[in-house]
Amino acid sequence: MSKIGQKSIQVPASVQVVVTDKVLSVKGSKGELTVALPEQITIRREADIMHVERDGDNKRAKSFHGLFRSIIANAVAGVETHWTKRLEIVGTGYNVKLQGQDLLLKVGYSHPVIFTKPEGITFQVEGSNKIVVMGSDKQLVGQVANQIKTVKKPDAYKGKGIRFEGEKIRIKPGKKAKTG
Repeated sequence: MSKIGQKSIQVPASVQVVVTDKVLSVKGSKGELTVALPEQITIRREADIMHVERDGDNKRAKSFHGLFRSIIANAVAGVETHWTKRLEIVGTGYNVKLQGQDLLLKVGYSHPVIFTKPEGITFQVEGSNKIVVMGSDKQLVGQVANQIKTVKKPDAYKGKGIRFEGEKIRIKPGKKAKTG
């Protein structure tokens, strides 16, 4: 039995949850999300508590049980308060600016890179080297943050590039370290 799937989901009063034809709609002050449920998963609601249940004990139903409980819990939390990912830009002359709603990244290329804002995501720039990616959908926030990071991955020798805040980069020793 899935231990994560057995946990109940607490629905705040400010969040509206509607289940129709295997589609779960979650609406809150920060946005609206829909989750398509597989055939093996059903939702049981008791006032402000939701329970995710599975129809059988086959392998597919067991694997979906915990997964969709987590997806639904993340959707409920995301429409109440935004999910955030923080990135930092490290390097001499590297910076970021907001150009309208898009990001203008100067990260060592001969030209600035413009990263367009996807729907459902908002950007904030703190100072000239920190980016905050915010949105209701946890998966989309992480995906966009990773796409920004791939514009200029951290260098293994100097550590320059875009990284998640607090991420430790393992710096390789150069040629001098081997011959010394």
